[in-house]
Amino acid sequence: MKKLANKVAVVTGAAHGLGRAMAGLFASEGAFVFAADIDAEGAEAAAMAIRDEGGAAQAIAADVRDESQVQALAATVSGRSGVLDVLVNNAGNLIRKDFRHMDDADWESVLGTHVWGTVRVTRALLPLLQRSGKAGGAAVVNLASIMAGQHFRQVSSYSASKAAIEGLSRSLAVEFAPYGIRVNYICPGFVPTAMTRQITRPGFSDGLLRQIPMRRFGTPEEIAKAALFLACEDSSYITGQGLTADGGMSINLV
Repeated sequence: MKKLANKVAVVTGAAHGLGRAMAGLFASEGAFVFAADIDAEGAEAAAMAIRDEGGAAQAIAADVRDESQVQALAATVSGRSGVLDVLVNNAGNLIRKDFRHMDDADWESVLGTHVWGTVRVTRALLPLLQRSGKAGGAAVVNLASIMAGQHFRQVSSYSASKAAIEGLSRSLAVEFAPYGIRVNYICPGFVPTAMTRQITRPGFSDGLLRQIPMRRFGTPEEIAKAALFLACEDSSYITGQGLTADGGMSINLV
């Protein structure tokens, strides 16, 4: 039996990279997937790719920094399904600047997407998650990063936002447990995507690869499999935990 058969899932940031891989994998495992993204054309392309493979999906154009758009997202999900079994808060962005050059708009963009986006989407969809929780269980999977605890220059806003995601996830795991909702988070290592191309580009990436015991970057599909594990019944007794998928980078001393 498919791991998400007859389940309803929302994946934010689903147009590209990790989110698109998660949306595709979830659909292949039987879920109806709402593919949400600020990039409306990208979200529709992701949903269409799922449908072309025989899956079920609907695109939703939404900027998680905008409360009205998040409420519209929730209304769409509620109108279509009335319940929500899986939420993946994946929407993200990255601004690389020295701290001294980052203004309020830069900080608001990054924190607004990662932290406030996760708060807004989870808050708006909580009633639907609670319905599924009472009926047998629901799951929230948040995207943190190894950058919450390991750092290099010019990513202070990103690292701060991911550390906040970790703390928020653990807190919500305790608060949501009585509702039958599990909350976990993934800490990916370096995965080449459009968002990370500044860091994983050839030349710059050589030093990073030497710090990864497996000597390679991850793939979106590998992170999607980690998300699937936390989203499905295979992790039914796991909540408030972070799953690190980084090729061993975070445990390497050299």
